Amino acid sequence: MSQLAQKPSPAAPEAWRTLYPFASHWLTIGEHRYHYVDEGEGSPLLFVHGNPTWSFHWRGLIQAWRGSHRTIAPDHLGCGLSDKPQDWSYRLADHIDNLVTLVRELDLRNVTLLAQDWGGAIGLGAALEEPDRFSRVVLFNTGAYRPWFIPWRIRVCRAPVLGKLGLQGMNLFSRAALRMTMNRRTLSPVERAGYLAPYHNWDARIAVYRFVQDIPLTSDHPSYAKLAEIEDNLPRLRDKPFQFVWGMRDWCFTPACLDKFLEIFPEADVHRIADAGHWVVEDAQDELVPVVEKFFERHPLDRAAE
Repeated sequence: MSQLAQKPSPAAPEAWRTLYPFASHWLTIGEHRYHYVDEGEGSPLLFVHGNPTWSFHWRGLIQAWRGSHRTIAPDHLGCGLSDKPQDWSYRLADHIDNLVTLVRELDLRNVTLLAQDWGGAIGLGAALEEPDRFSRVVLFNTGAYRPWFIPWRIRVCRAPVLGKLGLQGMNLFSRAALRMTMNRRTLSPVERAGYLAPYHNWDARIAVYRFVQDIPLTSDHPSYAKLAEIEDNLPRLRDKPFQFVWGMRDWCFTPACLDKFLEIFPEADVHRIADAGHWVVEDAQDELVPVVEKFFERHPLDRAAE
């Protein structure tokens, strides 16, 4: 059999929706529609994605827990099924403001935050704005502090001309993520189609590029002060149970990033997955679901606070 014949067939258009069988909900923020999934009942689990993903990233965990919790997963503006305005800021502070607006509009209380990649800074930023609404935190391969290193694969994407052409024009960042973020398994054609579906043309990929641009390398970057503010205020969240589930084969948020968090939250629950990559939720879902469930059992919520 030829090498060409061995390649998987591309997924049929919209086939990915079989993996994402959720009703769409919308919140209007300013002039833009902010999309979110809202499934199940009970204490809320708030899933916050990073770049270049969207709420599709959380589909397995939503289905695992929507029978026992209210599972809410927004798409950041410019991502997933949310609007993709070409003239919006796409700054960290504004993503946080949008998430805070969602939490307040839905009047969420006793929230468990689950976040990955950029979702960590955005979600923790929201928790710092509304600490009384958040009760537990579960983080997967993320960061929320001044970056002290930037992987070369990310630096290349920041090149002023080549970066924009590569990310917005050729969708290279999203396509590379499908292969560079996992170590245990390979995404199916349908899964790959689901990740790429919202980012089908130049305009639709604006947030993918702008998230990369928003990484603050120096103190004069517009988002540096906000990220520093989050880092400096993280100790205010020490009264909440924290869990870190970390893919140790992550080239982006390396084990050193986990160690940085543990300096701030030394009492946190930690589960390291030695052979999992950056998308640990995809790479090791079968392992992490029972791990997180045990964390929930060890730290039950105060029902009177709901």
